[in-house]
Amino acid sequence: MLFVNKEHPLDAKYKPDDLVVPDVKFSFDGDNPKKQLQRVAAEALEALFAQAEEDGIELRAVSGYRSYATQKAIFERNASIKGEEEANRTSAYPGQSEHQTGLAMDVSAASVNYALEEAFGETVEGIWLAENAASHGFIIRYPKDKEDVTGYKYEPWHLRYVGVDIAEFVTEQGLTLEEFLEE
Repeated sequence: MLFVNKEHPLDAKYKPDDLVVPDVKFSFDGDNPKKQLQRVAAEALEALFAQAEEDGIELRAVSGYRSYATQKAIFERNASIKGEEEANRTSAYPGQSEHQTGLAMDVSAASVNYALEEAFGETVEGIWLAENAASHGFIIRYPKDKEDVTGYKYEPWHLRYVGVDIAEFVTEQGLTLEEFLEE
């Protein structure tokens, strides 16, 4: 399993070789690399969004793959606004972002104006996502009250594809990916 966090960074040159754009609705128009995911994650996201639609839930994909260079620019902008220490609670240093794996997608909804904010977790869409993501192979990567383990604040919008078996186990046990890999 490809594992990325503050202690396990990716090389600056790492880029998945099977990036595709999933057939889901996005919060923005146009062609952009952040629409991409690795094929296996893209197919799982399509199934997740299809189930959401069947259940009357309208989700939008916001941000998937990011290159090392893109993450570097994002982190530097956040650090200039918030300071480096605070920025590193909400944004990864380049090489430490799961988005670079092509296995992570940020998801939001109209109820929060497609913003990536904690309030999403309390919306009908956010609650539905937390209850249904695992059956499609995704976990909420940065759960509430686990910042001491993950190094990041709660992000109810950040999905990480890990496969159905692992996702269901991690979710049922209330674990983070770090805790799962320690076991």
